Amino acid sequence: MNTPQDMTQSGSRIVYVKTVDVADLPAAVRTEAGTLRQLYAVHDEDGQQLALVADRKLAFTLARQHDFAPVAVH
Repeated sequence: MNTPQDMTQSGSRIVYVKTVDVADLPAAVRTEAGTLRQLYAVHDEDGQQLALVADRKLAFTLARQHDFAPVAVH
């Protein structure tokens, strides 16, 4: 489950990666997520979601590929 977003618009180079419960997402996203219970969201410093991906490693890799410094949110 990967949702493409334009990650080049953020002013800061730090992004935040956090888990998101699939049950809390809109129906269309829940359908795309299939059997996954959690996804990983990448957010900018203002809290705007930049990406939603299937696993943590992919979230960090995606951020780094776009020259962002990912930080985990617990």
